[in-house]
Amino acid sequence: RLEEFLKKEVDLELSTLPDFEERVIDVSEVEQLMNSINAIPAPCAPVINPQAPNAATGTSLRVCWGLFSDDTVECYQLCYKPVSNERHSDEQAEHTLKVKETYCTITDLLPNTQYEFWVSALNASGISPPSERAVYVTAPSPPTIKSKKIRSCENVALVCWESRDINPVDSYTVEL
Repeated sequence: RLEEFLKKEVDLELSTLPDFEERVIDVSEVEQLMNSINAIPAPCAPVINPQAPNAATGTSLRVCWGLFSDDTVECYQLCYKPVSNERHSDEQAEHTLKVKETYCTITDLLPNTQYEFWVSALNASGISPPSERAVYVTAPSPPTIKSKKIRSCENVALVCWESRDINPVDSYTVEL
């Protein structure tokens, strides 16, 4: 019987038409929320530390900073330039270093010279605002003793020296 039924042409007519509501669901808000959960915000500005004692030699400076938030940071961008009293101080050469740690030792600097430093934090979302600027100073170079001008007698010695620094040195310590 089934075989006979399948061979017949059947014309079905529905007495009622299906009534479907066409609904458009807006999932953009949910999508934004889901994307924001996985997104990492750009970091806050780091705080650069003032120069620490014994953090300088005649040609190098150790600069430290901190990040006072739970931001995710991939690296830091440390910028510096020599401080100049001239009107065209903005034209001084600006140097930029990428650093993984919260400290950096900069070498090949001039003795007894002021340098301005600032730092920014970077991650996948972007770069933070720069920190406040801090001024660090390299140590003066040792003076050169003028051996031809040294004079001495039983209770007195005269020692002369000259500074090799361009900027004036505040004081000297003489050790016997």
